[in-house]
Amino acid sequence: MFKASSTALRCGTRRCAIQYRQQAQNVIQSSSKKNGTTPRWSSTFLSSPSPDPIENDLSLQLRRSLSVSASAAPAGSDEKGEIVTFLTLNNLSDNPGAVKKKRRVGRGIGSSKGKTCGRGHKGQKARAGGGVHPTFEGGQTKFYKRIPKRGFKNIHAQPMLPINIGRLQDFVDMGRLPVPGPNDPPLTIKDLVDAGVTKINAVKHGVKLLAKGKENFTAPLRIEISRASSEAIKAIEAAGGEITTVHYNRLALKALLKPHRFDILPKRASPPPKLLGYYTDYEKRGYLSFWGT
Repeated sequence: MFKASSTALRCGTRRCAIQYRQQAQNVIQSSSKKNGTTPRWSSTFLSSPSPDPIENDLSLQLRRSLSVSASAAPAGSDEKGEIVTFLTLNNLSDNPGAVKKKRRVGRGIGSSKGKTCGRGHKGQKARAGGGVHPTFEGGQTKFYKRIPKRGFKNIHAQPMLPINIGRLQDFVDMGRLPVPGPNDPPLTIKDLVDAGVTKINAVKHGVKLLAKGKENFTAPLRIEISRASSEAIKAIEAAGGEITTVHYNRLALKALLKPHRFDILPKRASPPPKLLGYYTDYEKRGYLSFWGT
């Protein structure tokens, strides 16, 4: 088995050598036609593989096939023409000047960077790891401290994860998001996470539906979501679907997305006074606005 594999490898190497010879012949013939000269081939290039076992060695065959040199000279002249050299691993190198040798400091005064290594005598900048901060201005008040403060970060903010209805349509077309029937419960954030519309760790406070891709939305979805824009509500209802905005606090959202962590599911909390107006507004399709209907 080993002899068969080595023989096949030798045959493959011999085929590569023949291909390289043919390519070199074509290159030199084309150059000789342009120059009006007669191509002259080297003995290494035109020599056939020797029957000697040493000559059949893989490394020698590969070396002879890749290190091909040929010259073209005028007819009846001893002047050598252009040398053709192939780019191989043994002559691969960087361009001259591409790599600059790094100066070694602390190697005597003859190197121009000896003793103090160009740092001078003592001081904060001469120490290892020393130096001043980029914003240091010599001791005067820094620039970012001289300008006034603007705005603040609301620590009570509850940013919603935006999802466009065009993405929902794509998942419906792929068959990953089912369209609920008239007797089926509506879709929730849990269904969107299970379908792969979003990741479960991306939903921190809820999900808001936006209207990007509404021109291609045709799925009659019935869905319960945290919030929705007015254009998204119109697009869903125009396609024959229904949408209801529902309030989820942190506990209710965790119970919705990870029900396996609860022995008894907690009841849904009422919205706080600041959000009560949103979920009692029918234009927002709030779930508390349907109680009087």
